[in-house]
Amino acid sequence: MKLDLILTDATILTMDQERPTASSVGVLNGRIVGFDQDLDGCSATRVEHLHGATVVPGFIDAHCHTTWWGLGLGAVDLSSARGLEELYDLLAVEVDRLKEPGAWINGTGFNHKNHGGEFPDIDRLDAITGDHPLYLRHVSGHLSITNTATLRLAGALDPGFENPEGGAVLRDASGNPTGIIEEAAQSLVQNLLLPYSTEQIVTALDDATTRYAAEGITSFTEAGIGGGWIGHSPLELQAYQTAQASGQLHCRAQLMPALDALRPIQGNDDDMHGRGEGLGFDLGLPSGFGNEWLSLGPVKVFLDGSLLGATAAVTEDYCGHRHNTGYLLGDAQDFHEKVDAAYRAGWPIALHAIGDVAIDLATEIITACQDRYGQNALPNRIEHFGIARPDQLEPVARAGIAVTPQAAFIGPLGDQFMERVGPDRVPWLYRGRSLVDAGITVAGSSDLPVADNNVRRALQSWVDRTTDDGATMGASEGLTPEDALRTYTEWAARATGTLADKGTLETGKLADFAILSGNPLTAPDIAALDVVATIMGGRFTYQATNGSSA
Repeated sequence: MKLDLILTDATILTMDQERPTASSVGVLNGRIVGFDQDLDGCSATRVEHLHGATVVPGFIDAHCHTTWWGLGLGAVDLSSARGLEELYDLLAVEVDRLKEPGAWINGTGFNHKNHGGEFPDIDRLDAITGDHPLYLRHVSGHLSITNTATLRLAGALDPGFENPEGGAVLRDASGNPTGIIEEAAQSLVQNLLLPYSTEQIVTALDDATTRYAAEGITSFTEAGIGGGWIGHSPLELQAYQTAQASGQLHCRAQLMPALDALRPIQGNDDDMHGRGEGLGFDLGLPSGFGNEWLSLGPVKVFLDGSLLGATAAVTEDYCGHRHNTGYLLGDAQDFHEKVDAAYRAGWPIALHAIGDVAIDLATEIITACQDRYGQNALPNRIEHFGIARPDQLEPVARAGIAVTPQAAFIGPLGDQFMERVGPDRVPWLYRGRSLVDAGITVAGSSDLPVADNNVRRALQSWVDRTTDDGATMGASEGLTPEDALRTYTEWAARATGTLADKGTLETGKLADFAILSGNPLTAPDIAALDVVATIMGGRFTYQATNGSSA
């Protein structure tokens, strides 16, 4: 038989319990046809001798923000600034570069930890930017920094202005805006920029997923499109289709519509579990609709805020923030009703819940929906699961809810997290071992651009849980290297409802591979491994030898 591709002379980690290792794999028409002796007598159009390199299933980033990150690649990168004066200098250079009056100044990667815990002064920002509107994204994604010109355009300076539900324009003791806007109030600025054009989004997807391929990523879940402050256009799904059709989408994509993107739909009185109405898309377009390249996932719902911004809803005060336990981004009963309406219309749900109060609510909502209507097409999920009490694990396991805590946060953000919650709650942060032992499906993810999507670095963080400052964030929560690898392969596929096609290397499954310079199960430092190549559907999307993607 003539195959399309044979990879040989390799260490192949299949993640399949029945056949855990192999040295050769064959591909035909984008799928795996066999291993080792199965290939006897076969030739191939392309044969790659890997000289002992390690082949693993293509990495799956189960929660990221691809369009957001892609659009931000052209913004001012604030992550390297140390001290506010450096930040002000970067913005001044951008103002000098811009020629068009009133052009937007966009910045990404701001983290107050790099500036002694301080935020930019709005008066300094105004002096630098003048009439240019300003939009600086905090690394958490849950707050932004802007100037007076932007607040004026957004109506935040108008008499009688009121904060939107689930967010706030922060003000000083005199009632003057500080330039910081939290959570859902970011939509005030986003609405001045939206909608992005399909061409802009396609370019962003091309740029972003080219870089994904260089990290060994072959699939990802986009955590919120089409609505709310996380979406970029009502035509966002169309932009993804355009990117895929034009060869500018270099990974497989599962898209979570934001809850705000759904609208009331009517059916027969017998439909939607006898209610005849719910929340969804026209024509009853369901979750799971699509193909192996592009499909619809669960509905994304924000229940609370962020840990860095101390807006995640928790039961105990944040350290240094007396009487601040964060907040839910809406009324709990409203969340129950809206999610129920989407769920009975056939939509699985992915609930953003970082604080333990939000995790309680997420568990209640999902359990109630499952008890009332059964399972939908894909698993239900709790996104982040950031501060989880010990008593919260068993109900999540019993309900079969998947979770997506970010090991990628531990290095760059872990020290801030531990300072926020204090020593007694450190073991609750972004758990690993206790989740696996409880029988919960744990999906690996980056939440890019909150953290980078270097999967090897995340795998090492799952194992050693070491922060950038050398501390250990919950030593008892470390995973074995094998379990860490499963979070980005088998378990991520299980959580996204795609295990039948990917997550393990088995005959008949998609030929999605990440090829690494060494074995992540035995390497002393997984983060030190290189991505040699990435293959999606039997086609090379990245090769390190020439640094190119195809």
